Amino acid sequence: MEGDKGGLSYRLKWMSNIIKHGLFWHGIRNNLAKIGIDFMPYYWVKEAISPISPPEIRGVEKDFKITTFGEAEINYIKNTIIGIEQKDLLADLKNGEICIGLKHKNEIAAYMFIKCRPFVFRKRFFDLKPTDSYLHSMYTFEAYRGKNLAPYLRYNSYNYLEKKGITNFYSISEYFNKSTIRFKKKLNSEPMKLYLSLVMFNYWTLNFILKKY
Repeated sequence: MEGDKGGLSYRLKWMSNIIKHGLFWHGIRNNLAKIGIDFMPYYWVKEAISPISPPEIRGVEKDFKITTFGEAEINYIKNTIIGIEQKDLLADLKNGEICIGLKHKNEIAAYMFIKCRPFVFRKRFFDLKPTDSYLHSMYTFEAYRGKNLAPYLRYNSYNYLEKKGITNFYSISEYFNKSTIRFKKKLNSEPMKLYLSLVMFNYWTLNFILKKY
């Protein structure tokens, strides 16, 4: 969410969004993580495994521009969105990651990041080949939700990457984040593996493979 996180109205809106988007257990997990019990089941997903019909933006207003973001946009994002203070998005950008997004009349509507190099997630190593990419940190600003922007941006990011010779698109979906799982299904995505990560009091980390598909 964006804006001021104080007061009863914020708390009621936060709870309404959690329930509306099927994120109740996702919220429980996040709150347990705050006290040091951080368990996270997640899917390793391959996206666009078959041809996709181009997603369309909902509503009358369709004047959205796809563009890559730089430091100015990243600073705006960090100063606006609650809960990402701990993420060093500028470092990601300087390390070669791509931030691609949608703008509506110069206002940021949605964005996501793309890695094209091997990386570590919760102390598990994921290898990426030259034709692979990892798509992450997808976010749609509240004023633009309900317009189908996430699938629209995702689909266009595939086209952007294919022009660079990158043809495989991977991502991570938290098991309890039903909203993310639903939008990825629109893009003919399928889970490859189901992992469980357990971090206890920021000290012990355990990783398991629960299922292969």
